[in-house]
Amino acid sequence: MTLLGPLRLDCGAALAPVEIAYETYGSLNAAKSNAVLICHALTGDQYVASTHPVTGKPGWWMRLVGPEKPVDPARDFIICANVIGSCMGSSGPATVDPATGTPWGMDFPVLSIADMVRAQALLLDYLGIDTLAAVIGGSMGGMQALSWPVLYPDRVRAALVIASTARHSAQNIAFHEVGRQAIMADPRWRKGSYYADGDVPASGLAVARMAAHITYLSEAGLTEKFGRRLQDKTGADCDGSSFGFDADFQIQSYLRHQGISFVDRFDANSYLYITRAMDYFDLALPFDGVLASAFMGTKTRFCLISFDTDWLYPTAESRRIVHALNAAGAEASFVELSSPFGHDAFLLECPEMNRIVDGFLRAGATK
Repeated sequence: MTLLGPLRLDCGAALAPVEIAYETYGSLNAAKSNAVLICHALTGDQYVASTHPVTGKPGWWMRLVGPEKPVDPARDFIICANVIGSCMGSSGPATVDPATGTPWGMDFPVLSIADMVRAQALLLDYLGIDTLAAVIGGSMGGMQALSWPVLYPDRVRAALVIASTARHSAQNIAFHEVGRQAIMADPRWRKGSYYADGDVPASGLAVARMAAHITYLSEAGLTEKFGRRLQDKTGADCDGSSFGFDADFQIQSYLRHQGISFVDRFDANSYLYITRAMDYFDLALPFDGVLASAFMGTKTRFCLISFDTDWLYPTAESRRIVHALNAAGAEASFVELSSPFGHDAFLLECPEMNRIVDGFLRAGATK
């Protein structure tokens, strides 16, 4: 959908027109009271419960969204929009700048998480939806889900925030910077001007993905899945070592595969812009650094879920949000779940998470 805008951005620029790629599942009821917004993470997209057109893989959250799942199109009108700055159809560095007729590249304005949420609000306006029954997101999607009740306190009845944070830590920013520098050090990046010939900075983007992917896993999960096991290769020493710099270890091969496959579906400039938006995220900043003030007077119900092996957004970050919600007098529930999968646990099979999400949404439906 192309919306005229303009969309005022935190950086001071105005984006117009605003292109938003989205998918919906289910039907909006007569009262327009059953809309549920799903917010995706850094490398996600609008294909939350349908086949991805590039990779051919199932939707990224089909364990949670679908018939007889906690978010059910038989009951809910489900909306998932590609965030602005991304590369699956929404306005971003790969889309065309109407002023030049060529892709924006690095001339695209720098974004914030709040800007992404404001673009989603424009989409809801277009769809005729005044109030969301719930907004749900994990990781960067959780940042959006947290921001919705702060920016639009009268438009959200419930917010479900999974494996997320109210601000990026120095460690989070550091890992993102490694990835961005890998991309910008690739000779094919050319200051973001690589769209004309399609010779993309694949090597840099692959390394960025490899570095980030490590943060999504846990040491216990890596040890269980890979340990120090070697690849079964011909021509290697009797213990499987090549005594060179090939991928001797299974974990090396796994990370290289993650990097290479990522290049096929994501844009390097989008990676720069979205990671920067995440780094700037600090929900308390506009409220003199007091997070509770961001939620003061909210009528939104909150549910927060964390995982005990998530060291990217550890449980302490969720507890900080819950304490702020309690101080603001908000209705909030919180649970830490056990999983060997680290940050990625929210995307994987987790019956306990599904049970909690289902119960939280059903409780809201009865109010």
